[in-house]
Amino acid sequence: MTKLSKAFALMTLVSSSAAFAASDFNSLDTDGSGLISPSEAAADSELIAAFIELDADYSGDLSKQEFANF
Repeated sequence: MTKLSKAFALMTLVSSSAAFAASDFNSLDTDGSGLISPSEAAADSELIAAFIELDADYSGDLSKQEFANF
């Protein structure tokens, strides 16, 4: 395997791992508050795009229950 092929394989693995982690509530809740803030949600482009719709109680954060609707 060439160096370029190895580098590409590694980049693919890392990017897919990051995408998987970003869709997990606990991974996104980086401060451990039990809520996902807009700045934490920004780690997932699809989540931040849906954030306002998911924030059913208009608190400005997403609870686990609200995140479950994602």
